Amino acid sequence: MQKYIIQTWDRNPILRSKSEFVDEITPEIKTFCQDLIKLMRKHDGVGLAAPQVGKNIRIIATTQRDMKKTKEALLAETIMINPEIKEFSKDTIIWEEACISLPDILGKVKRYKSLTVEYLDIKWNKQKKKLKDFNAVIVQHEMDHLEGILFTDKLIKKNNVKKM
Repeated sequence: MQKYIIQTWDRNPILRSKSEFVDEITPEIKTFCQDLIKLMRKHDGVGLAAPQVGKNIRIIATTQRDMKKTKEALLAETIMINPEIKEFSKDTIIWEEACISLPDILGKVKRYKSLTVEYLDIKWNKQKKKLKDFNAVIVQHEMDHLEGILFTDKLIKKNNVKKM
């Protein structure tokens, strides 16, 4: 695995830049996607976006969990290339979020309760997933990174930040 540096803090220009669309799957992109999953695991994350490791390209790694079994029941780790939210619910959910790029910070954010996301997988096939609750929150959080947005920009109350 190539050495990547986790980008940190809210004034980081890489984290604050809008990411570029991926035009094709190259061997380098495939390797990067595998590395992104490994890095997400290494940092005990449930999601990781390419900008967080220094690449302003539209790729995210996410973990979807089967909340019907147990809170820790792993369902799937997914790479999403060029993800787009196609539909979202009117209902919202308030979730306490953290971020690998903002160590030791927690804060409550309002997100869509459910959504439909379309993306390309690592084989360049178009995929569509309907997600809700925890799984929808993760995708929204990671997709914000692709736009240069951090969860602290969306806090319900700006003074509602906790140190972990």
